[in-house]
Amino acid sequence: MPILIQTPLTHDIVQTLSCGDEVLISGTIYTARDAAHRRLCALIAEGKELPVDLRDQIIYFAGPTPARPENPIGSVGPTTSYRMDLYSPTVIEKCGLTGMIGKGQRSAVVKEAMIKFGAVYFAAIGGAGALISQTVISAEIIAYPELGPEAIRKLTVKNFPAIVATDSRGNDLYESGPIPYRK
Repeated sequence: MPILIQTPLTHDIVQTLSCGDEVLISGTIYTARDAAHRRLCALIAEGKELPVDLRDQIIYFAGPTPARPENPIGSVGPTTSYRMDLYSPTVIEKCGLTGMIGKGQRSAVVKEAMIKFGAVYFAAIGGAGALISQTVISAEIIAYPELGPEAIRKLTVKNFPAIVATDSRGNDLYESGPIPYRK
């Protein structure tokens, strides 16, 4: 049975999650890819205010396609997460980000920041962008509209499916998952 998570994603919730847990996320999440992360980190370095408060929030590494007229968003599948590895430690530490959603492994530096500051990484199923878009109730561009699909969007989701790929203790499903299948 999946664990139901309602955002914001507080540290108390993060601490209860374990590697391999299946979750259904409801509430607000934000989309941002590498171009938006680069801009956020530049603002952080300059000591400027960010266009969004990321404390206890989840960033979904995704660049959605345009929505059909009757839908709030187009296909919204996960982006390969290592592209954000340069930026994620800063956003976790300086902004209080507690959750990330994407696909693929994260670097040791990102995992160290997750352990130190209490964050979790969820994996979404790659290739399932059309299915995932059905969990989006509303979508609104809140920063960097000139980036097109890479603009920061505020999504309201209901029962967004994900798996805890790396928990706040550093346990990594990409490392432990294959072990039972090795000879």
